[in-house]
Amino acid sequence: MLTILSITNLSLPLEDPVLKFLVVLIIILSAPLLLNKVKVPHLLGLIIAGAIVGPNGFNVLSRDSSIVVTGTTGLLYIMFLAGLEIDLAEFKKNKWKSITFGLYTFSIPFILGILSAHFLFNFPWLTSIVFASIFSSHTLISYPIVSKMGIAKTLPVNITVGGTMITDILALLVLAICVGITQGEVNTAFWTKLSVSMVIFSAVVLIGFPILGRWFFKKVSDNISQYIFVLVMIYLAALFAELAGVEAIIGAFFAGLALNRLIPHTSALMNRVEFVGNAIFIPFFLISVGMIIDFRVFFKDFKTIEIAVLMTIIAIAAKYLAAVATQKTFKLTKEQGGIIFGLSASHAAATLAIVMVGYNIIIGETDSGEPIRLLDESVLNGSILLILVSCTVASFVTQKNTQKLINAENENTITETNPEAENILLSVNHLNTVEPMTDLALLLKSKNNKENLFALNIINEEKQESSKKNADKILYTSQNIGASADVKIQTLTRYDADVISGVQNVIKENRITDLIIGVNPEKGFSPRFVYNLYSGYLNNISANVLVYHASQPVSTILKYFVVLPENAQSEPGFFHSILKVWNIARNSGSKIEFYGHENTIKVIESIRKKVNIDATFIIFNNWHEINKVFEKMKENDALILFMAKRGMVSYLPQMQNVPSFLNNYFKDKNYLLIFPYHEIENEADKNVRDIGNANDFVEIGEIVGRLFK
Repeated sequence: MLTILSITNLSLPLEDPVLKFLVVLIIILSAPLLLNKVKVPHLLGLIIAGAIVGPNGFNVLSRDSSIVVTGTTGLLYIMFLAGLEIDLAEFKKNKWKSITFGLYTFSIPFILGILSAHFLFNFPWLTSIVFASIFSSHTLISYPIVSKMGIAKTLPVNITVGGTMITDILALLVLAICVGITQGEVNTAFWTKLSVSMVIFSAVVLIGFPILGRWFFKKVSDNISQYIFVLVMIYLAALFAELAGVEAIIGAFFAGLALNRLIPHTSALMNRVEFVGNAIFIPFFLISVGMIIDFRVFFKDFKTIEIAVLMTIIAIAAKYLAAVATQKTFKLTKEQGGIIFGLSASHAAATLAIVMVGYNIIIGETDSGEPIRLLDESVLNGSILLILVSCTVASFVTQKNTQKLINAENENTITETNPEAENILLSVNHLNTVEPMTDLALLLKSKNNKENLFALNIINEEKQESSKKNADKILYTSQNIGASADVKIQTLTRYDADVISGVQNVIKENRITDLIIGVNPEKGFSPRFVYNLYSGYLNNISANVLVYHASQPVSTILKYFVVLPENAQSEPGFFHSILKVWNIARNSGSKIEFYGHENTIKVIESIRKKVNIDATFIIFNNWHEINKVFEKMKENDALILFMAKRGMVSYLPQMQNVPSFLNNYFKDKNYLLIFPYHEIENEADKNVRDIGNANDFVEIGEIVGRLFK
């Protein structure tokens, strides 16, 4: 009763933690539902809601430490996701585009800012330089839009994310130098300290974090512990960044890059990271940004209004010019240029950091004893309008151009050949192989395949009821892992006297394209397993057979060695099989090293020109010397071996020795044997079968490349 009475005695701002959190949750829930109907980005709605309920609005909520801490986590989360979701192969390929955009988006606003501050506002040169750094920086406020709509790995997003780091680092470096000048500390020691601290910080995060993360994910399989570890890495990198003299957001982005290859994009952990961030932390940050906005400051005096309006116009115009310059330089489409502008137009975190530092630096006193600040109150108030307007413009522009880009891609895809339906079957018999097999299926499946995965357990008709209980446990485990990654895995229990015939019937009934079989780590390739493989599973002619052995989590693999026999490209199932390797590379971020005959390598290289992955190619013609390939493998490397059944064009006699060889030398390694199917089912397979005799590999790349869409 006392608790009820205390809650009913309401006063503003709310102090009861239950009510405060309830109000925030209602805002997070209602903003997208209401604003999506009127085509307004929900990010903008959260910012406006924060302004309304915040201390400068109706004062429903105070911007206390709980809001600040959760909001700060949301900001770090945005930068972390930007680094985590980026396609490292594309990022590496387009690094010069990112550098160019970073220089454009820093220098154009910087120059315009200095000129306007000095000649329009009569600011001193030092103040003008700090003032200009406000315009150069930006925050990826609208990044959740491109992430949610599935274009986080596209070229304009890659360019913008990379350029954001460059311009923010340069802007904050300018600020640090100017602060040092006001304090008389810019000397040799200053530069030495800054350079050494940045090198140490970069090395610790980009080199040390992946080593630590790989060790942790190998040792700890608990889902909750893995997620908490990710949060610890975000804050630890942010702390190291601050110790190095740069903003925490730089550390969060570096943490995302460091863990990029350790958190596969289709994994359950990635799903948890994105879910919690988009549901709680990022909305809290946007609401906390809105709480800063105070509309009353714009009516204090004309100087505040003048500076606020000019700051907003110059900042947005400068970012637009930088985006257009990038678009023209690299001949991007109008939609791509619009996405670059939308992502880079918003000012929030870095802007506030620069303004607050400049505002708190006192460089003198007036005759009346009032402090003279490096950035005065009019700039502080003007930055509030800049944040509001720039976030509004960025949200609308990003959403509009993202939809246009998606529509354009869909129109192109409709006119091209669509890949055949993908149905993946996991034949699960042992509990200790269920998790690695399911993780592999999630890694190699196509992006849009959310339902066509099946987990099958065959129960011998002569066994007792205990077999049914064991089957239920095995299938539930697989289904639960899929659900954690937002993928529906359909469980199948079948009673059959013969396991092989049971699997074959399921393949026919469900038009299975890929059958995954797990090698029990405790038994390896036993004689019975080898017999069932060659005399049973491989007798099907319509499904790829993938034999998987796991000794460590798939997320901890650093590099895959892919070995292909001569004429592999002539097999009907080659394209479908190589697509699985591509999906592994793109979803995990792992490096791929291809070994194969010259003609096979040319085909794969032509595919990469259309769909890029981080890969190297080595001509390898003699399977008698395959041991030399294996000797190159290090810890955390895995093997993918393309195989063939006797009678197929790529079959080699040495393949008969592979099972015993793997038993003897690969007990502690992950490996995947791929047996491409050999039935020609559709026109796409007919085209691929003729690849080996084709002369124009560029044309092959165009044919196969569009199928990868």
